[in-house]
Amino acid sequence: MRKRKRREIKGRPKERQPSGALVEVTIERILPGGAGLAHADGRTLLVALAAPGDRVRARVERTQGRVDFASITEIVEPSPARVEPPCPYFGRCGGCDFQQLSYEAQLAAKVGIIRDCLRRIARLDFAEEIHITPSPSAWNYRSRAQWQRDPLRRRLGYFERASHRVCDVAACPVLVPELETTLEALRALMKEDLLPEELTEFQAVAGDEGASLAPPAPQLPTREVSRLVGGQRYSFSAEGFFQINHALLDPLLAFALGDAGGDTAVDLYCGAGLFTLPLARRFAHVFGVEANATAINFARRNLTDAGLDNATCDISRVGDWLKETSAGLGPVDFLLLDPPRAGAEEGAVEGILALAPRRISYVSCDPATLARDLRPLLAGGYTLATLAAFDMFPQTHHVETVVHLRGGSL
Repeated sequence: MRKRKRREIKGRPKERQPSGALVEVTIERILPGGAGLAHADGRTLLVALAAPGDRVRARVERTQGRVDFASITEIVEPSPARVEPPCPYFGRCGGCDFQQLSYEAQLAAKVGIIRDCLRRIARLDFAEEIHITPSPSAWNYRSRAQWQRDPLRRRLGYFERASHRVCDVAACPVLVPELETTLEALRALMKEDLLPEELTEFQAVAGDEGASLAPPAPQLPTREVSRLVGGQRYSFSAEGFFQINHALLDPLLAFALGDAGGDTAVDLYCGAGLFTLPLARRFAHVFGVEANATAINFARRNLTDAGLDNATCDISRVGDWLKETSAGLGPVDFLLLDPPRAGAEEGAVEGILALAPRRISYVSCDPATLARDLRPLLAGGYTLATLAAFDMFPQTHHVETVVHLRGGSL
C-alpha cells in the first residue's frame, strides 16, 4: 500500500521543541507569573528566573499548546537589570523569583505586569502612569511566613520551585528578625527530635511583641501579637491573616480609603479589621465580613479596644453574605474588598453589583484576578477613577494593587 504524501498546510504551527531541547533566545519582558517572555522558531517561550534583555541558552522543560516552558542553562549576555542573587537557595527555593533583578527593575516589571493584566484580561487600556510605592526595605521586610517540614528527611523551609519537596532553609533574607529567630528555634527543635511527627506546616507572624506560631511548638506558642498602624493598635495572631509588609501599611491605608466618608461602608474580607477601624471613624455605619473565625474575633476586639461601636463584623463567606444580607442595608456609599490571591469568590462580584455601592476600593495582591473581577464591574457601569501599586512583596513577582471605581451615577 502506497503511503500518502504529507501535505504542508499554510499557516501550520511550527513543530514544538522536544522536551530537553536547547534554544538561544533574548528575553523581551517579564510576564504575569514572573517568567521571561521570548520567541524562537515561531514559538513562545516562558523562561524562569530571567531578566529583561538577557541573552540566554534555555532548556525546554515542558510544552503546553504553542508555549514552551524553559529554564536557563547559560547566560550568554546578561541584562543590565541582572544582579547576583544573594540567597544561596535562590533558584531552588520557591519563595522568591525576582532576586536576579535590580530593585528598580523589579518595580518596573511589576508595573508592566499590572498593565498587561488590565489590557489582556480586563480589556482595559490604562494609558496613565501607574505609580508604585517601593518598600522601605527590599530585604528583611516579611512579617508573615508559611514553612513546610519534611519529618522523614528532617527538612524545614519552603517548597522547592514547582514541587512539593521541601527546600531545607537555614536562613531567609526576606524575613524580619523576629521570624528569622523563630525559624532558627524551629530548626533546633527539629534537630533535637522535639517536634511532633504530625506537624508538617507552620504559619508565623511577627508583631511588636515578637512572633506568633501556628500550630504551636514547644516554647513557641500561638500567642497574640499587635502592631501600631496609623495611630491605631491592631491585635492578631498566626491563626488569622494580617498584611505581610508592615512598613507599607500607612501609605496603603491612605490610598485605599482616599477621602471616603459618609453614612454606610462595607468591608469585605475584613480580616482583623485593618480597614474596618479607619472606616468606622469616617462612616456612621460599617459592616465587616470575613470567613475566618479567629480573624473576626480579633476584628471585633480591635474595634472595642478602639472605642468604636458603630461597626458590625460578621463571620461568613462573602458571596453568601452579599446574597443573604445586603438587601437590607440600603444605600452603600463605599465598599472596600481585600480578597486573597484567588480574588473575589463565586457570587461576590454579582453581589457587589446588586448592592450598587457608590464607590468601590479594590485592594488586590494578584493583578490577574483583579483584572478578572474588574471586567464585570466595568461592564456593570463602574469606571476606573484611580489606580496605584505598592511593593508589598520585594524579591517576588507579586504586587499589591489598589483600584478606585466610581458608580455610573456619580
